[in-house]
Amino acid sequence: MRDFRDKTVIVTGASAGVGAATARLFAAEGARVVLAARSAEPLRALAGELGDRAIAVPTDVADPAACAALIDTALDATGRIDVLVNNAGCNHRGAVADLDVEHIERILDINLKAPLRLSRLALPHLMRQGGAIVNVASLAGRVPVDHEASYSASKFGLRAFSRALGEELAGTGVTVSAVSPGPIDTGFIMDHLDQVPDLVFSQPMSTAEEVARQVLACAADGRRERAMPALSGILTNLVYLFPALGRLARPLLEAKGRRVKARYRDRG
Repeated sequence: MRDFRDKTVIVTGASAGVGAATARLFAAEGARVVLAARSAEPLRALAGELGDRAIAVPTDVADPAACAALIDTALDATGRIDVLVNNAGCNHRGAVADLDVEHIERILDINLKAPLRLSRLALPHLMRQGGAIVNVASLAGRVPVDHEASYSASKFGLRAFSRALGEELAGTGVTVSAVSPGPIDTGFIMDHLDQVPDLVFSQPMSTAEEVARQVLACAADGRRERAMPALSGILTNLVYLFPALGRLARPLLEAKGRRVKARYRDRG
């Protein structure tokens, strides 16, 4: 188990939701947190909340030059990198035939290419003293979700990258983990209720803080993957191995999801 006191942790997508919750947890553990996101004002507000434990680095992780600048800024400010949390995410929902190619490319740039790029840039520094990479994936990376095909593809790829890189780095002191949550009660889903497939709401909703605790746990113990909720992780494995089972269960799950979605809509 790692001690995070005075360690440097980079968190992407840190301006809200899981990223902000993760930054708060690491700061509470005594870490110095480098906050990265496109939204500069919320990012600076969080840095102000966390005080001298945090610095805000407005970053579009889809931009290779911005990724390199993020790593350089973290090193200039703290002299080291101990944990990289690739949390920034993007989604454009809808049938592939209806999506702009630019939207598909943006999903892949942020959800898959950016974690690969940032991991490569951070690795030489992580390997100096040991450290951790934690990639925030999704249950959609365990079972494909139609009308979110590009998102599922990006999260499948992120899980595969996490597993393969972890094998490459075995014995180096650097661990690589994936956290694969189901639906999370944040604006990423809740601001787009009518666009989110009903199937998504058939699974229990997690909070940003619950996901953040799993991110910190992976950084601490190096476990290869944590799926949450745990039962949903088991179910997605079964459906992936036995697709016919998923097709049989789908009408019931979608009906449940519609009921849950209606309750969230009424909640306002």
